[in-house]
Amino acid sequence: MLVMMHGYGTSEQRMVNLFPHLPGEFSCAALRGPKVIGDDYGWFLLDYFLTNDFSDVIASTNSVFNWINSVKDNHSSVSLLGYSQGMAMASTLLRLRPHAFKATVGLSGFVLDNDLLALSESFDTPPPFFWGRDKADPVINEDAIAHTEEWLNANVALTARTYPGMGHRIEPPELVDVSAFLKYYVLGP
Repeated sequence: MLVMMHGYGTSEQRMVNLFPHLPGEFSCAALRGPKVIGDDYGWFLLDYFLTNDFSDVIASTNSVFNWINSVKDNHSSVSLLGYSQGMAMASTLLRLRPHAFKATVGLSGFVLDNDLLALSESFDTPPPFFWGRDKADPVINEDAIAHTEEWLNANVALTARTYPGMGHRIEPPELVDVSAFLKYYVLGP
């Protein structure tokens, strides 16, 4: 099963639109963030500097964990895919329960810079993580990118790809790479 989380100010429909472009062997599930953001949704409130209320982050991660726990026995494994703020969610879920997920994908997003999360991390072996982005992404600020790059390099088995000119979107060439990554790490070489 591939659990997919959308970005800030969008909805699960953005992830549903990706289902046809992902490996058919996966059951894809697009979750909706609990925070109402205008006419759409988010996982927790944040600003340009990605400041957040950590209690909101934990509340959202717990709701995702509860949902996963309700369906995981119907699947051989669970993997995560997060876009933008959804990448912060996916990486937070991974940090809190590293053995629960087969692979993680983060697209045009970031990893939370949080001391409490850092204290809870315990990776016996680096989990496989795909990070796709445009280096010129206008939405994720440079400090967040620097922290994300540092954290990923220190903690996961990283597959990093960049897509010049993509901006803050998900494009077909990126989905080809994501599919290859998921097939390799989840279904086996």
